[in-house]
Amino acid sequence: MRIRVRRTGGFAGIERLAEMDTSGRADAHEWESLAERVLASGRAAPPAGVPDGFRYEITVDGRTVHAADPRLSEPERELVSRVLKEGA
Repeated sequence: MRIRVRRTGGFAGIERLAEMDTSGRADAHEWESLAERVLASGRAAPPAGVPDGFRYEITVDGRTVHAADPRLSEPERELVSRVLKEGA
């Protein structure tokens, strides 16, 4: 499974992009379960955010959902954080 997170906005307006491929990872099932929860609860269109807040575009195997601070669900927050930290 390929997971991509694109973060935009924030005070400086700097875009950040990271991807994770779960193929062959020992923890692939954990990543895939988390990604499925995010897709199930995600929004098809970008939600209203707050000034200087981050907006997220989360793409899992070609399917995209959107989220924005400060209203990230716990699964969205965890997935975004992990992909931005561990992804390339």
